[in-house]
Amino acid sequence: MKSSIGSDAFALLSLAFISIFVLLLLRHFLPLRTTPAYLVVPIFLALALPISIILLVPIDLASSSRIDDEASRGIWLPDGVLLVAWRITYWLTFALTWVILPLLGEYVDSGYRTPKDRILYSLRSNGRYQLIMLACAAAGGIYVFLQNGFKGGSIKSLVMALAYCWGLVMAIYLMGHGLVAVPRRLFRNANNAGRLKRIQSRAPKVNDRLSDATIELEELEAQLTQLRKRKNAVSRDHEEWIEDISDASNVPDSRLPSAAGHGSTLPLPAVITDRYLAELTRKLIRARHKRVRFIDAWDRLIQEAVDVQAIIDASASKRLDFGKASPLSSWFERLSILTPYTRYLLYSKVVPTIRIAHAAIFSLASVCIVWSELVKYIAPKLSIISLTILSHNHQDKAQIGFVGQVIASLWLLYMSMAALASFDDVKIWGNRALVRRNTYGESATWYSGQIAKLTVPLAYNFLTFFPREVHRETTFYHFLGRLINLTPLGAGFDYFFPIFILVPVCATLFNLYGRARNILGLGILEDDEEGNPTGFGTGGWREGRALIERELQGASRLGLSNQLDGPSSPLPSGTQSPIARGPQQVRASSGPSSRPSIPRQFTFQERQAQRLAEATAAAEEEDENFFQGFAHRVKNTIDSVERPEWLTELGKRPKWMGGVNGDGESSGRADSGRGMGRWFGGRPADGRLRL
Repeated sequence: MKSSIGSDAFALLSLAFISIFVLLLLRHFLPLRTTPAYLVVPIFLALALPISIILLVPIDLASSSRIDDEASRGIWLPDGVLLVAWRITYWLTFALTWVILPLLGEYVDSGYRTPKDRILYSLRSNGRYQLIMLACAAAGGIYVFLQNGFKGGSIKSLVMALAYCWGLVMAIYLMGHGLVAVPRRLFRNANNAGRLKRIQSRAPKVNDRLSDATIELEELEAQLTQLRKRKNAVSRDHEEWIEDISDASNVPDSRLPSAAGHGSTLPLPAVITDRYLAELTRKLIRARHKRVRFIDAWDRLIQEAVDVQAIIDASASKRLDFGKASPLSSWFERLSILTPYTRYLLYSKVVPTIRIAHAAIFSLASVCIVWSELVKYIAPKLSIISLTILSHNHQDKAQIGFVGQVIASLWLLYMSMAALASFDDVKIWGNRALVRRNTYGESATWYSGQIAKLTVPLAYNFLTFFPREVHRETTFYHFLGRLINLTPLGAGFDYFFPIFILVPVCATLFNLYGRARNILGLGILEDDEEGNPTGFGTGGWREGRALIERELQGASRLGLSNQLDGPSSPLPSGTQSPIARGPQQVRASSGPSSRPSIPRQFTFQERQAQRLAEATAAAEEEDENFFQGFAHRVKNTIDSVERPEWLTELGKRPKWMGGVNGDGESSGRADSGRGMGRWFGGRPADGRLRL
């Protein structure tokens, strides 16, 4: 038997590379120095194991081909090593998904002080979920036991099959949505003008959510301020607990509860209990992270709008200069080796071309995956994925070489990317979100658990693209597939159910979600990126453009214009405003804290009231249809016409009828109520024109 030392070395190096990549990914989303180890280690494993599938599945396919030519065989491992690797990967992923990560998530989100209380809360919270899962398992167990009898293997098959079926349902839905959304997003972002309009259409929703999150946090802090005034009337333990909450919230004793002035602060209970303090702690932690989440989203939206607008404006001068680099920028954007002209060519010509090319490739790959899902049961040899990976060089026997393994890894990578890209679009995850360097622990455990839950279904679904004589020879099939196929229902599920991938594909391709939202007033996905094409009404791109413009002008009013190094760039409406590529101007009015570099010339309440008044005025001016605008313009034309003197004298009424008094002033109705002016609403009393 030939040695697999070279393949072992390649596999070990690949695992080391995957581990480094996952650590960098964790560093991007989590503060590693302050995150406890009991969270970092499970989250690391929950991310590293799914990524290792991209490496393990092609190795399993090549190892099962049984070809003597080592060069043609590619990277292979002995069957015993593969079996141990699959057992570790599957059962560790199963434990993380269904037990460890859910318990850790509720433990972090409990709000209690002592570990004992946190553990009890986590067990109670997960108990209801586990009871539901056990009820479903009992229903499935009756069918399995009637089919195969009561055996130890039947229980193991039941557990693995139910977990696989639930993961496959979620994987097919997310992957089907991503197969359309990923190429379409690349196609749309290739057009900078359309991209800017979509960014502006998202601005009102993000700004409203930021305002709501800030108000919610202020109300909770006001409630905490009231609680601190009563801390002397509670027990010693509760007094220390209240002090710990105050220290974590950074609420001083002299701070006035701004939310209390509006009468929105909830009254304190007559008796302060552990449950009440834990609930208040949990709400405060969630509110802080929620506000940080939308501050980050708002900052990124403003920065992206500024960058895209700079690219559009550079088309006249052929010179592009973003100014000072922002901490939100990538390492590639921080490079200063490009000249303004080459930077313009890169961002206006090269990058859109690359996006269109990738969109075309991904669109073709999506069609191939959907086609392979549809024909893998009827004619598996017509599966495009199978045809691109398998070769028949030795006695017409299917084999997989190193090139086929690379292609298989690319297919798995794209399928996983399409499924993970849908996490940002689907709205059924609650308030959970990934925030740069500030992700909440409960959100991190939940997202890593969902990613781990997709591991086995995507891997086994990929193997079913190949003919039965190929995928049934793999170690993964002998470990998992034969247990799923133990009953006729399980054998047909992994072949027939993936056909339903057409449902999310068609729903995303033809925007059925938007149609259902318009009919029922509900929605599963985020609003369409196109936004409101007319720009009128609440949430339109015109309102978003006004919000972005005021944000940048607010940064200038706070004294940031002297700190900016970049050149001036015109705003979408033509107003000139100094813009720098830094975090100062994008965080000028997002919240009361996290602005150490900005002088506080205005309080947050004053800025919030000013922004609300300006947004209301802008909405009133924008919220009109074509006929209203036409009526206003006709009214302005008629009212601005200078009347002849004889016509003015003719139109006067006697004094006893409420006409002109002795001082020459009208004592009756306004003059705009006569003639054709009354057909268009009359002229305003202060003489303003409605444009």
